[in-house]
Amino acid sequence: MSLEKRRMRRRAQEGIRVAGQRPVLPTHRHRPRSSSRDAASGQRESRLSHLINSWWNRLIGAIYSGSLSDETAIYAAHQTTRDYVCNAIGQAAWGGYFPLLTVVVTQLVGIQQAGMFSMAFAIGLLLLFVGNYGVRAYQVSDVAEMQSFNDYQINRIITCAAMLVAGFTYCRLRGYSEPMMSICMGMIAFRVIDALADVYEGRLQQKDKLYLAGISQTVRCVIPFVVCTIVLALSRNLVWACWAMAIAEGAAVLILTLPLTFFETERSYPWSTRAVGELFAQCLPLFLAAFLYNVLGSLPKFAMEGTLSYDNQLYYNALYFPSQMILMVFGFIYKPQLVRLANIWADPSRRTRFDLVVLAMLGVVVGITALFALVMSWVGIPLMNIMYGIDFGGYRSLMLVMIGAGGLCAAIDFLYQIIALLREQESITKLYLIAIAFAVPVTLLLIKFAQLAGAIVASLVIMAILTVLLVYEYLAIRRRLSEKLW
Repeated sequence: MSLEKRRMRRRAQEGIRVAGQRPVLPTHRHRPRSSSRDAASGQRESRLSHLINSWWNRLIGAIYSGSLSDETAIYAAHQTTRDYVCNAIGQAAWGGYFPLLTVVVTQLVGIQQAGMFSMAFAIGLLLLFVGNYGVRAYQVSDVAEMQSFNDYQINRIITCAAMLVAGFTYCRLRGYSEPMMSICMGMIAFRVIDALADVYEGRLQQKDKLYLAGISQTVRCVIPFVVCTIVLALSRNLVWACWAMAIAEGAAVLILTLPLTFFETERSYPWSTRAVGELFAQCLPLFLAAFLYNVLGSLPKFAMEGTLSYDNQLYYNALYFPSQMILMVFGFIYKPQLVRLANIWADPSRRTRFDLVVLAMLGVVVGITALFALVMSWVGIPLMNIMYGIDFGGYRSLMLVMIGAGGLCAAIDFLYQIIALLREQESITKLYLIAIAFAVPVTLLLIKFAQLAGAIVASLVIMAILTVLLVYEYLAIRRRLSEKLW
Protein backbone atom coordinates (compact mmCIF):
# COMPACT_ATOMS: atom_id res chain seq x y z
CA MET A 1 0.00 0.00 0.00
CA SER A 2 1.36 3.43 -0.95
CA LEU A 3 2.12 6.12 1.62
CA GLU A 4 -0.69 8.33 0.26
CA LYS A 5 -3.30 5.58 0.60
CA ARG A 6 -2.24 4.84 4.18
CA ARG A 7 -2.63 8.53 5.06
CA MET A 8 -6.11 8.64 3.47
CA ARG A 9 -7.24 5.56 5.41
CA ARG A 10 -5.99 6.96 8.71
CA ARG A 11 -7.78 10.26 8.12
CA ALA A 12 -10.96 8.43 7.22
CA GLN A 13 -10.83 6.46 10.45
CA GLU A 14 -10.45 9.71 12.39
CA GLY A 15 -13.67 11.06 10.89
CA ILE A 16 -12.17 13.45 8.36
CA ARG A 17 -13.59 13.52 4.80
CA VAL A 18 -10.82 12.95 2.36
CA ALA A 19 -11.07 12.64 -1.42
CA GLY A 20 -14.80 11.91 -1.44
CA GLN A 21 -14.60 8.95 0.95
CA ARG A 22 -17.22 8.55 3.69
CA PRO A 23 -15.49 8.56 7.04
CA VAL A 24 -16.52 6.39 9.93
CA LEU A 25 -18.06 8.88 12.36
CA PRO A 26 -18.99 8.11 15.93
CA THR A 27 -22.71 8.32 16.57
CA HIS A 28 -24.76 8.76 19.72
CA ARG A 29 -26.38 5.41 19.10
CA HIS A 30 -23.13 3.60 19.77
CA ARG A 31 -22.04 5.74 22.72
CA PRO A 32 -23.18 4.52 26.15
CA ARG A 33 -25.04 7.15 28.10
CA SER A 34 -23.89 8.00 31.60
CA SER A 35 -25.76 10.04 34.15
CA SER A 36 -24.15 12.74 36.28
CA ARG A 37 -24.37 10.35 39.21
CA ASP A 38 -22.38 7.71 37.33
CA ALA A 39 -19.81 10.32 36.36
CA ALA A 40 -19.43 11.48 39.97
CA SER A 41 -19.17 7.88 41.16
CA GLY A 42 -16.55 7.17 38.54
CA GLN A 43 -14.62 10.25 39.59
CA ARG A 44 -14.66 9.17 43.23
CA GLU A 45 -13.56 5.69 42.24
CA SER A 46 -10.78 7.18 40.16
CA ARG A 47 -9.59 9.34 43.05
CA LEU A 48 -9.71 6.44 45.49
CA SER A 49 -7.87 4.18 43.06
CA HIS A 50 -5.29 6.89 42.47
CA LEU A 51 -4.80 7.37 46.22
CA ILE A 52 -4.42 3.62 46.83
CA ASN A 53 -2.05 3.21 43.90
CA SER A 54 0.03 6.20 44.99
CA TRP A 55 0.29 4.87 48.53
CA TRP A 56 1.20 1.40 47.32
CA ASN A 57 3.89 2.77 44.99
CA ARG A 58 5.27 4.91 47.81
CA LEU A 59 5.35 1.94 50.18
CA ILE A 60 6.97 -0.41 47.67
CA GLY A 61 9.52 2.25 46.76
CA ALA A 62 10.45 2.78 50.40
CA ILE A 63 10.77 -0.96 51.02
CA TYR A 64 12.91 -1.32 47.89
CA SER A 65 15.16 1.56 49.02
CA GLY A 66 15.64 -0.16 52.36
CA SER A 67 14.37 2.55 54.75
CA LEU A 68 10.91 3.93 55.52
CA SER A 69 12.36 6.87 57.46
CA ASP A 70 14.22 8.24 54.43
CA GLU A 71 10.96 9.11 52.67
CA THR A 72 10.05 12.79 52.41
CA ALA A 73 6.92 13.82 54.33
CA ILE A 74 4.16 15.03 52.00
CA TYR A 75 1.34 15.84 54.44
CA ALA A 76 1.28 19.15 56.31
CA ALA A 77 0.99 19.65 60.06
CA HIS A 78 -1.21 22.21 61.89
CA GLN A 79 -4.38 21.21 60.01
CA THR A 80 -6.94 22.02 62.70
CA THR A 81 -10.07 21.30 60.65
CA ARG A 82 -8.69 18.05 59.32
CA ASP A 83 -7.59 17.10 62.83
CA TYR A 84 -11.11 17.49 64.17
CA VAL A 85 -12.86 15.77 61.26
CA CYS A 86 -10.50 12.82 60.85
CA ASN A 87 -10.05 12.30 64.59
CA ALA A 88 -13.83 12.35 65.00
CA ILE A 89 -14.23 9.73 62.28
CA GLY A 90 -11.47 7.60 63.79
CA GLN A 91 -12.92 7.83 67.29
CA ALA A 92 -16.39 7.03 65.93
CA ALA A 93 -15.01 3.97 64.16
CA TRP A 94 -13.17 2.84 67.29
CA GLY A 95 -16.06 3.56 69.65
CA GLY A 96 -18.74 2.12 67.39
CA TYR A 97 -16.77 -0.96 66.39
CA PHE A 98 -17.80 -3.33 69.15
CA PRO A 99 -21.37 -2.09 69.63
CA LEU A 100 -22.06 -2.72 65.94
CA LEU A 101 -20.15 -5.97 65.93
CA THR A 102 -22.09 -7.13 68.99
CA VAL A 103 -25.29 -6.49 67.04
CA VAL A 104 -23.93 -8.57 64.15
CA VAL A 105 -22.89 -11.40 66.49
CA THR A 106 -26.29 -11.39 68.21
CA GLN A 107 -28.14 -11.59 64.91
CA LEU A 108 -25.91 -14.30 63.42
CA VAL A 109 -25.09 -16.65 66.32
CA GLY A 110 -27.56 -15.78 69.09
CA ILE A 111 -27.68 -14.21 72.55
CA GLN A 112 -25.56 -16.76 74.41
CA GLN A 113 -22.53 -16.50 72.11
CA ALA A 114 -23.00 -12.73 71.91
CA GLY A 115 -22.73 -12.69 75.70
CA MET A 116 -19.48 -14.67 75.48
CA PHE A 117 -18.22 -12.22 72.89
CA SER A 118 -19.13 -9.32 75.21
CA MET A 119 -17.24 -10.90 78.09
CA ALA A 120 -14.18 -11.48 75.89
CA PHE A 121 -14.43 -7.84 74.85
CA ALA A 122 -14.36 -6.76 78.52
CA ILE A 123 -11.27 -8.88 79.17
CA GLY A 124 -9.52 -7.54 76.06
CA LEU A 125 -10.35 -3.95 76.96
CA LEU A 126 -8.98 -4.38 80.47
CA LEU A 127 -5.75 -5.82 79.08
CA LEU A 128 -5.54 -3.01 76.53
CA PHE A 129 -4.66 -0.70 79.40
CA VAL A 130 -1.72 -2.97 80.19
CA GLY A 131 -0.53 -2.60 76.60
CA ASN A 132 -1.02 1.16 76.47
CA TYR A 133 0.55 1.61 79.91
CA GLY A 134 -0.92 5.11 80.16
CA VAL A 135 1.70 6.42 77.73
CA ARG A 136 -0.47 8.12 75.07
CA ALA A 137 -1.25 11.29 77.05
CA TYR A 138 2.37 11.48 78.23
CA GLN A 139 3.67 10.96 74.69
CA VAL A 140 1.55 13.58 72.92
CA SER A 141 2.30 16.19 75.58
CA ASP A 142 6.06 15.50 75.37
CA VAL A 143 6.48 18.49 73.05
CA ALA A 144 10.16 18.89 73.99
CA GLU A 145 10.81 15.18 73.19
CA MET A 146 12.49 14.33 76.46
CA GLN A 147 12.16 10.71 75.36
CA SER A 148 12.85 9.62 71.79
CA PHE A 149 10.23 7.86 69.70
CA ASN A 150 12.40 4.74 69.76
CA ASP A 151 12.09 4.77 73.55
CA TYR A 152 8.31 4.83 73.20
CA GLN A 153 8.42 1.95 70.70
CA ILE A 154 10.56 -0.28 72.93
CA ASN A 155 8.27 0.50 75.85
CA ARG A 156 5.22 -0.51 73.80
CA ILE A 157 6.73 -3.77 72.55
CA ILE A 158 7.47 -4.81 76.14
CA THR A 159 4.00 -3.88 77.41
CA CYS A 160 2.28 -5.67 74.51
CA ALA A 161 4.25 -8.84 75.27
CA ALA A 162 3.22 -8.53 78.93
CA MET A 163 -0.38 -8.01 77.84
CA LEU A 164 -0.38 -11.21 75.80
CA VAL A 165 1.15 -13.27 78.60
CA ALA A 166 -1.25 -11.82 81.19
CA GLY A 167 -4.25 -12.57 78.96
CA PHE A 168 -3.29 -16.18 78.40
CA THR A 169 -2.54 -16.67 82.09
CA TYR A 170 -5.90 -15.19 83.13
CA CYS A 171 -7.85 -17.43 80.75
CA ARG A 172 -6.03 -20.52 82.02
CA LEU A 173 -6.55 -19.60 85.68
CA ARG A 174 -10.19 -18.78 85.01
CA GLY A 175 -10.60 -22.30 83.62
CA TYR A 176 -12.16 -21.32 80.31
CA SER A 177 -12.96 -24.22 78.00
CA GLU A 178 -13.67 -24.09 74.28
CA PRO A 179 -14.99 -22.05 72.58
CA MET A 180 -14.59 -19.34 75.24
CA MET A 181 -10.82 -19.85 75.47
CA SER A 182 -10.27 -19.34 71.74
CA ILE A 183 -12.73 -16.43 71.56
CA CYS A 184 -10.86 -14.66 74.38
CA MET A 185 -7.43 -15.27 72.86
CA GLY A 186 -8.59 -13.98 69.47
CA MET A 187 -9.94 -10.87 71.15
CA ILE A 188 -6.72 -10.42 73.16
CA ALA A 189 -4.63 -10.75 69.99
CA PHE A 190 -6.79 -8.06 68.39
CA ARG A 191 -6.25 -5.76 71.38
CA VAL A 192 -2.49 -6.38 71.39
CA ILE A 193 -2.32 -5.05 67.83
CA ASP A 194 -4.58 -2.18 68.85
CA ALA A 195 -2.15 -1.24 71.64
CA LEU A 196 0.83 -1.47 69.31
CA ALA A 197 -0.82 0.80 66.73
CA ASP A 198 -1.57 3.39 69.41
CA VAL A 199 2.09 4.34 69.89
CA TYR A 200 2.48 5.10 66.16
CA GLU A 201 -0.71 7.13 66.05
CA GLY A 202 0.50 8.93 69.19
CA ARG A 203 3.66 9.89 67.30
CA LEU A 204 1.57 11.43 64.53
CA GLN A 205 -0.44 13.40 67.09
CA GLN A 206 2.75 14.51 68.83
CA LYS A 207 3.91 15.97 65.51
CA ASP A 208 0.58 17.78 65.09
CA LYS A 209 -0.70 15.43 62.39
CA LEU A 210 -3.64 14.07 64.32
CA TYR A 211 -5.72 13.79 61.16
CA LEU A 212 -3.35 11.10 59.85
CA ALA A 213 -3.75 9.21 63.12
CA GLY A 214 -7.52 9.46 62.67
CA ILE A 215 -7.31 8.05 59.15
CA SER A 216 -5.14 5.18 60.40
CA GLN A 217 -7.54 4.43 63.23
CA THR A 218 -10.50 4.42 60.86
CA VAL A 219 -8.90 2.00 58.42
CA ARG A 220 -7.78 -0.44 61.09
CA CYS A 221 -11.32 -0.50 62.51
CA VAL A 222 -13.31 -0.72 59.27
CA ILE A 223 -11.27 -3.48 57.62
CA PRO A 224 -11.36 -5.90 60.61
CA PHE A 225 -15.09 -5.21 61.06
CA VAL A 226 -15.82 -6.12 57.46
CA VAL A 227 -13.59 -9.20 57.56
CA CYS A 228 -15.05 -10.42 60.87
CA THR A 229 -18.62 -9.94 59.62
CA ILE A 230 -17.98 -11.80 56.37
CA VAL A 231 -16.25 -14.73 58.11
CA LEU A 232 -19.02 -14.96 60.71
CA ALA A 233 -21.78 -14.77 58.08
CA LEU A 234 -20.19 -17.53 55.99
CA SER A 235 -19.07 -19.87 58.77
CA ARG A 236 -21.28 -19.04 61.78
CA ASN A 237 -18.08 -19.75 63.76
CA LEU A 238 -17.30 -17.04 66.31
CA VAL A 239 -13.79 -18.34 66.98
CA TRP A 240 -12.80 -18.06 63.33
CA ALA A 241 -14.36 -14.61 63.13
CA CYS A 242 -12.39 -13.31 66.15
CA TRP A 243 -9.08 -14.55 64.80
CA ALA A 244 -9.86 -13.22 61.31
CA MET A 245 -10.50 -9.86 62.92
CA ALA A 246 -7.09 -9.88 64.62
CA ILE A 247 -5.28 -10.90 61.42
CA ALA A 248 -7.04 -8.19 59.41
CA GLU A 249 -6.03 -5.49 61.88
CA GLY A 250 -2.45 -6.72 61.85
CA ALA A 251 -2.39 -6.38 58.06
CA ALA A 252 -3.82 -2.84 58.28
CA VAL A 253 -1.13 -1.79 60.76
CA LEU A 254 1.68 -3.24 58.63
CA ILE A 255 0.42 -1.71 55.39
CA LEU A 256 -0.76 1.70 56.63
CA THR A 257 -0.18 2.70 60.27
CA LEU A 258 3.47 1.81 60.70
CA PRO A 259 4.79 3.10 57.34
CA LEU A 260 2.66 6.25 57.54
CA THR A 261 4.28 7.14 60.86
CA PHE A 262 7.80 6.69 59.53
CA PHE A 263 7.02 8.54 56.30
CA GLU A 264 5.47 11.57 57.98
CA THR A 265 7.69 12.09 61.03
CA GLU A 266 11.41 12.65 61.28
CA ARG A 267 13.85 9.93 62.19
CA SER A 268 14.00 9.22 65.92
CA TYR A 269 17.04 9.46 68.15
CA PRO A 270 18.46 6.09 69.26
CA TRP A 271 16.85 4.42 72.25
CA SER A 272 18.58 3.81 75.52
CA THR A 273 17.91 1.41 78.36
CA ARG A 274 17.96 4.27 80.84
CA ALA A 275 15.40 6.30 78.90
CA VAL A 276 13.06 3.33 78.51
CA GLY A 277 13.37 2.66 82.24
CA GLU A 278 12.55 6.29 82.99
CA LEU A 279 9.51 6.04 80.74
CA PHE A 280 8.25 3.02 82.67
CA ALA A 281 8.82 4.85 85.95
CA GLN A 282 7.19 8.10 84.83
CA CYS A 283 4.11 6.41 83.36
CA LEU A 284 3.63 3.80 86.08
CA PRO A 285 1.16 6.01 87.99
CA LEU A 286 -0.71 6.71 84.74
CA PHE A 287 -0.86 2.99 83.97
CA LEU A 288 -2.05 2.09 87.45
CA ALA A 289 -4.70 4.80 87.33
CA ALA A 290 -5.96 3.78 83.87
CA PHE A 291 -5.88 0.08 84.69
CA LEU A 292 -7.60 0.51 88.04
CA TYR A 293 -10.18 2.78 86.44
CA ASN A 294 -11.00 0.10 83.89
CA VAL A 295 -11.14 -2.46 86.69
CA LEU A 296 -13.76 -0.23 88.31
CA GLY A 297 -15.69 0.09 85.06
CA SER A 298 -15.52 -3.64 84.37
CA LEU A 299 -16.20 -4.77 87.93
CA PRO A 300 -19.97 -5.30 87.40
CA LYS A 301 -19.25 -7.41 84.29
CA PHE A 302 -16.74 -9.65 86.06
CA ALA A 303 -19.00 -9.93 89.09
CA MET A 304 -21.90 -10.99 86.86
CA GLU A 305 -19.82 -13.69 85.18
CA GLY A 306 -19.55 -15.59 88.42
CA THR A 307 -23.27 -15.48 89.27
CA LEU A 308 -25.36 -14.76 86.14
CA SER A 309 -25.60 -16.39 82.71
CA TYR A 310 -23.78 -14.96 79.67
CA ASP A 311 -26.95 -13.45 78.18
CA ASN A 312 -26.83 -10.88 81.01
CA GLN A 313 -23.47 -9.74 79.64
CA LEU A 314 -25.18 -8.94 76.35
CA TYR A 315 -27.96 -6.95 78.03
CA TYR A 316 -25.47 -5.03 80.16
CA ASN A 317 -23.28 -4.11 77.17
CA ALA A 318 -26.26 -3.26 74.98
CA LEU A 319 -27.42 -0.76 77.62
CA TYR A 320 -23.86 0.49 78.14
CA PHE A 321 -23.06 1.20 74.49
CA PRO A 322 -25.31 4.30 74.17
CA SER A 323 -23.59 5.78 77.22
CA GLN A 324 -20.23 5.02 75.65
CA MET A 325 -21.23 7.37 72.85
CA ILE A 326 -21.06 10.24 75.36
CA LEU A 327 -17.40 9.47 76.04
CA MET A 328 -16.72 9.19 72.32
CA VAL A 329 -18.46 12.45 71.37
CA PHE A 330 -16.73 14.33 74.16
CA GLY A 331 -13.41 12.84 73.02
CA PHE A 332 -14.02 14.43 69.61
CA ILE A 333 -14.10 17.80 71.31
CA TYR A 334 -11.26 17.73 73.81
CA LYS A 335 -8.62 15.28 72.54
CA PRO A 336 -7.45 17.41 69.60
CA GLN A 337 -6.84 20.20 72.14
CA LEU A 338 -4.44 18.29 74.42
CA VAL A 339 -1.27 19.58 72.75
CA ARG A 340 -2.63 23.16 72.79
CA LEU A 341 -3.64 22.81 76.45
CA ALA A 342 -0.09 21.67 77.22
CA ASN A 343 1.23 24.83 75.55
CA ILE A 344 -1.23 27.02 77.52
CA TRP A 345 -0.15 25.40 80.76
CA ALA A 346 3.52 25.94 79.89
CA ASP A 347 2.94 29.72 80.08
CA PRO A 348 2.37 30.68 83.76
CA SER A 349 0.56 33.88 82.77
CA ARG A 350 -2.18 31.86 81.01
CA ARG A 351 -3.04 29.38 83.76
CA THR A 352 -6.26 31.13 84.69
CA ARG A 353 -7.36 30.56 81.11
CA PHE A 354 -6.39 26.91 81.53
CA ASP A 355 -8.75 26.58 84.51
CA LEU A 356 -11.57 28.21 82.55
CA VAL A 357 -11.10 25.75 79.69
CA VAL A 358 -11.28 22.82 82.14
CA LEU A 359 -14.48 24.21 83.67
CA ALA A 360 -16.01 24.80 80.25
CA MET A 361 -15.24 21.25 79.18
CA LEU A 362 -16.96 19.83 82.26
CA GLY A 363 -19.99 21.94 81.37
CA VAL A 364 -19.93 20.45 77.88
CA VAL A 365 -20.04 16.95 79.43
CA VAL A 366 -23.20 17.86 81.34
CA GLY A 367 -24.83 19.22 78.20
CA ILE A 368 -23.96 16.15 76.10
CA THR A 369 -25.24 13.79 78.79
CA ALA A 370 -28.56 15.63 79.05
CA LEU A 371 -28.96 15.57 75.27
CA PHE A 372 -28.28 11.83 75.10
CA ALA A 373 -30.75 11.15 77.91
CA LEU A 374 -33.44 13.07 76.03
CA VAL A 375 -32.81 11.38 72.69
CA MET A 376 -32.43 7.85 74.07
CA SER A 377 -35.58 8.11 76.21
CA TRP A 378 -37.46 8.94 73.00
CA VAL A 379 -36.03 6.62 70.33
CA GLY A 380 -33.50 4.46 72.19
CA ILE A 381 -35.58 1.43 73.13
CA PRO A 382 -37.37 1.01 69.73
CA LEU A 383 -34.04 1.34 67.95
CA MET A 384 -32.36 -1.26 70.18
CA ASN A 385 -35.29 -3.64 69.63
CA ILE A 386 -34.71 -3.45 65.89
CA MET A 387 -30.92 -3.68 66.03
CA TYR A 388 -30.61 -6.65 68.38
CA GLY A 389 -33.88 -8.41 67.63
CA ILE A 390 -34.54 -8.50 71.40
CA ASP A 391 -37.25 -6.79 73.44
CA PHE A 392 -35.73 -4.05 75.64
CA GLY A 393 -39.09 -2.61 76.64
CA GLY A 394 -38.56 -3.21 80.36
CA TYR A 395 -35.10 -1.61 80.44
CA ARG A 396 -35.84 2.08 79.81
CA SER A 397 -35.09 3.28 83.35
CA LEU A 398 -31.90 1.20 83.50
CA MET A 399 -30.78 2.71 80.22
CA LEU A 400 -31.11 6.23 81.68
CA VAL A 401 -29.12 5.16 84.75
CA MET A 402 -26.40 3.87 82.44
CA ILE A 403 -26.37 7.14 80.47
CA GLY A 404 -25.76 9.00 83.72
CA ALA A 405 -22.83 6.67 84.39
CA GLY A 406 -21.57 7.38 80.85
CA GLY A 407 -21.54 11.12 81.48
CA LEU A 408 -19.51 10.59 84.64
CA CYS A 409 -17.10 8.35 82.69
CA ALA A 410 -16.52 11.18 80.20
CA ALA A 411 -15.76 13.63 83.02
CA ILE A 412 -13.39 11.11 84.64
CA ASP A 413 -11.54 10.51 81.37
CA PHE A 414 -11.05 14.25 80.84
CA LEU A 415 -9.86 14.92 84.40
CA TYR A 416 -7.47 11.99 84.15
CA GLN A 417 -5.93 13.46 80.98
CA ILE A 418 -5.65 16.91 82.57
CA ILE A 419 -3.93 15.65 85.71
CA ALA A 420 -1.51 13.67 83.50
CA LEU A 421 -0.84 16.82 81.50
CA LEU A 422 0.06 18.60 84.77
CA ARG A 423 2.54 15.77 85.45
CA GLU A 424 0.80 15.03 88.76
CA GLN A 425 -0.08 11.46 87.83
CA GLU A 426 1.28 10.07 91.12
CA SER A 427 -1.74 11.46 92.93
CA ILE A 428 -4.27 9.54 90.82
CA THR A 429 -3.54 5.98 91.89
CA LYS A 430 -4.62 6.40 95.49
CA LEU A 431 -8.00 7.72 94.35
CA TYR A 432 -8.70 4.57 92.35
CA LEU A 433 -7.61 2.34 95.20
CA ILE A 434 -10.04 4.15 97.50
CA ALA A 435 -12.82 3.74 94.93
CA ILE A 436 -12.07 0.01 94.44
CA ALA A 437 -12.10 -0.61 98.18
CA PHE A 438 -15.62 0.80 98.28
CA ALA A 439 -16.82 -0.61 94.94
CA VAL A 440 -16.10 -4.32 95.41
CA PRO A 441 -18.47 -5.00 98.34
CA VAL A 442 -21.12 -2.61 96.99
CA THR A 443 -21.13 -4.26 93.55
CA LEU A 444 -21.29 -7.80 94.92
CA LEU A 445 -24.17 -6.92 97.22
CA LEU A 446 -26.17 -5.10 94.55
CA ILE A 447 -25.76 -7.92 92.04
CA LYS A 448 -26.70 -10.50 94.66
CA PHE A 449 -29.97 -8.72 95.50
CA ALA A 450 -30.90 -7.08 92.17
CA GLN A 451 -28.90 -9.05 89.56
CA LEU A 452 -28.62 -7.11 86.26
CA ALA A 453 -30.28 -3.98 87.67
CA GLY A 454 -27.90 -4.08 90.62
CA ALA A 455 -24.90 -4.22 88.28
CA ILE A 456 -26.08 -1.13 86.41
CA VAL A 457 -26.78 0.86 89.58
CA ALA A 458 -23.37 -0.18 90.91
CA SER A 459 -21.76 1.28 87.79
CA LEU A 460 -23.39 4.67 88.44
CA VAL A 461 -22.42 4.70 92.12
CA ILE A 462 -18.79 3.79 91.37
CA MET A 463 -18.39 6.51 88.74
CA ALA A 464 -20.02 9.15 90.96
CA ILE A 465 -17.56 8.46 93.78
CA LEU A 466 -14.59 8.55 91.42
CA THR A 467 -15.70 11.83 89.82
CA VAL A 468 -15.94 13.55 93.20
CA LEU A 469 -12.48 12.28 94.18
CA LEU A 470 -10.89 13.51 90.91
CA VAL A 471 -12.47 16.95 91.10
CA TYR A 472 -11.24 17.34 94.67
CA GLU A 473 -7.74 16.19 93.65
CA TYR A 474 -7.58 18.58 90.68
CA LEU A 475 -8.50 21.53 92.90
CA ALA A 476 -5.85 20.47 95.45
CA ILE A 477 -3.18 20.22 92.72
CA ARG A 478 -4.01 23.64 91.32
CA ARG A 479 -3.91 25.21 94.78
CA ARG A 480 -0.57 23.59 95.51
CA LEU A 481 0.98 24.64 92.17
CA SER A 482 -0.32 28.18 92.57
CA GLU A 483 1.36 28.45 95.96
CA LYS A 484 4.66 27.27 94.44
CA LEU A 485 4.35 29.84 91.63
CA TRP A 486 3.91 32.70 94.05
